[in-house]
Amino acid sequence: MSVFANKIRPHVVRELEQASISLNRGEPALSFKHLENAHVLGQESTYFHVLTHLHMAAWAIRQKDIRELFGQILRIVGAAMMTAIGQIPIGNTGGSNISPFKSLPLREEHERIISKAKNASSNP
Repeated sequence: MSVFANKIRPHVVRELEQASISLNRGEPALSFKHLENAHVLGQESTYFHVLTHLHMAAWAIRQKDIRELFGQILRIVGAAMMTAIGQIPIGNTGGSNISPFKSLPLREEHERIISKAKNASSNP
């Protein structure tokens, strides 16, 4: 696993855990928001990018959301193939309601976390 992936790991894992907690509390919209946060933070790591889409697909199954599920299946394949070569739209939240090719502005908090992980990657 890359230095970036190791540095971003606690932030992505925290969002994935919060997504699970929210879903178990019967808050699917909040759960998906945490999954989107995990996606934005981890999408520059192939491992975390694919993992987040797998979680989004599981969310779609639990919600019986066929449209989201099919969107996630396509995104899992895309994340596995394109992340390693740097072909990702920064800031994209990862849900099927957003084009998989569209970049979005980063929230200030996400930008700070990603920047810190990247700086640690260039200065191990």
